[in-house]
Amino acid sequence: MLTQHTINTPYIVGPVHCYTLERDGELLLFDTGPYTMDAMGFMRNNIDLSRLRHIFITHCHIDHYGLAHWLEKETDATIYLPYRDALKMEHHHDRMELMYDLLVSLGFGESYLRELRRIFESGVLFPPFPKEYQISEESIPEELGIEVINCPGHSQSDVVYVVDDYVVTGDTLLRGIFQSPLLDIDLNTGKRFKNYDAYCKSIVKLAALNDYTVLPGHRESVSSIEDILLFYIDKLLIRVEQMVPFRDQDNVSWIIEKFFNKSMTDVFHIYLKASEIRFMQDLLAEPEQLKRSLETIGLFDKVADKYARVALK
Repeated sequence: MLTQHTINTPYIVGPVHCYTLERDGELLLFDTGPYTMDAMGFMRNNIDLSRLRHIFITHCHIDHYGLAHWLEKETDATIYLPYRDALKMEHHHDRMELMYDLLVSLGFGESYLRELRRIFESGVLFPPFPKEYQISEESIPEELGIEVINCPGHSQSDVVYVVDDYVVTGDTLLRGIFQSPLLDIDLNTGKRFKNYDAYCKSIVKLAALNDYTVLPGHRESVSSIEDILLFYIDKLLIRVEQMVPFRDQDNVSWIIEKFFNKSMTDVFHIYLKASEIRFMQDLLAEPEQLKRSLETIGLFDKVADKYARVALK
């Protein structure tokens, strides 16, 4: 049985959950918590680090992998990262430069990019990367009995770990949270990662996990995967309807100014909103992708009215 550990974070999303599991006398950890002194203290006080042998990361956002490098130094554990996160770490500089180019193409100017670059380079969002790691999709020992399922959408690297009767889901299934699908670069192509295309495929995979106990990265436990998917898609379609007049507008910076009348000034929040807008524009360009996925999992009828208002405009 997996044990939940809840660690406070300084982020808007609030506390994050990590999970431990005893397996043949070894201790396994799923996600690490943020890169903070409080989180380090929590780990020392609540987890027997001397027995920690394996660390599995659902995706490399700071609240989920922040202590990976610290745990690498403090323990003998092997760290497993999703393939796309490993790729981003290995090519961090190139990825960030491509990201800035992408934001320029979306209408963001030099002053905005300078401030965003300052945030990205400050270490606030990118704590030290682990030096040694294995790839989750390739290298987890068979005897541990852990299945890895790629479920990108929120990020391009989201994976869920299936263990016995449980599934550790990171940020892919969260109750009452509409998490932004983050703008990123697909380093396999050098172009923007298409979160919308990925999400349409991922919801089919997530719906198939309904017989498992879901262990989410935030908030309460998840009693129904269907309810979580419907919450997200319902919110998405409501927001997409507002975006219909701007479906072909490439200047995302201008859209944000238009919507918020220049009241949105936080640089990182603007990046999150730009991410959401491009996701919604992709949906407006090809709404049938979402419809096909929802029909596959038997949920389309429950959002058909909202979908029609988007697809017909």
